[in-house]
Amino acid sequence: MGSRRTTVKGSGGTRLAVIDYGGEGPGILLVHGMMGRATTWDSTAAWLTGHGRVIGYDARGHGLSESPDGPYDRKAHLDDAAAVIDAFDLGPAIVIGHSMGGLTAWQLAGTRPELVRAIVIGDMAAVVPDVQDRWHAWLADWPAPFNSLAAVREYFAGDHFGKYLVGAHPERSHPHEGDYFIEVFTERPDGYHPLARTEHVLECREHWNDRDHSGELDAVTCPALVVAGQHSYFPVEGSREMADRLPDGRFVMIPNAGHVLHYDDPAAWRRAVEPFVAEVARR
Repeated sequence: MGSRRTTVKGSGGTRLAVIDYGGEGPGILLVHGMMGRATTWDSTAAWLTGHGRVIGYDARGHGLSESPDGPYDRKAHLDDAAAVIDAFDLGPAIVIGHSMGGLTAWQLAGTRPELVRAIVIGDMAAVVPDVQDRWHAWLADWPAPFNSLAAVREYFAGDHFGKYLVGAHPERSHPHEGDYFIEVFTERPDGYHPLARTEHVLECREHWNDRDHSGELDAVTCPALVVAGQHSYFPVEGSREMADRLPDGRFVMIPNAGHVLHYDDPAAWRRAVEPFVAEVARR
């Protein structure tokens, strides 16, 4: 069965765009990262449907979901994820999150354990430094509107993000970030614009910027897998420590991958995640 697009109502009635990828068995919820959308999970969903019912959604203010003036705090994101789980009767679900979506995964598992069977945290740190000003500068530096998707890919394949956040490190320049970002732009008469508005992106970040979420990991009782990219913007050792702190945590590092590890090395990402999902789904 092919994928099907629909919408559900999230927290406060916010309309959330959803992709039902199909599959049978335990519910599997895909939660994308900052500025992403559900379609960034397409290649992952293709093999996940062999292990359960797979649903992805665009977070509020992202993709094709509604962009209200607010709220964009963590509670709103958690309530949205819970609403999608309830709408498709996925619970308890295997929640797979990338970056900001990984934070949503472990916070949901800790606060609503009845909804979560297991979690996969894809390249997200528990200790987040104060880089809000640098994010603001990076977003302001985008030469949008772009003339073409090729121009979008070329720009984001460079090390622009790293220069603002961690300094210029050639080994952290991954061309597949360009592939990721062309998913989150849309064409208008004057060129290609990001789907997410800058103010909403910054508002989302404000609620996990300059915070230590390590203590929240102690509340997660379900099986958890932490997957990190070797050349991520987040320290790999921090991800390893997260797995050690989780009551039932495991850790995998993907060599030569950056932050968008499921784009940098899809085969290695699958080798890391699929056995874990298969094991949990069989229980």
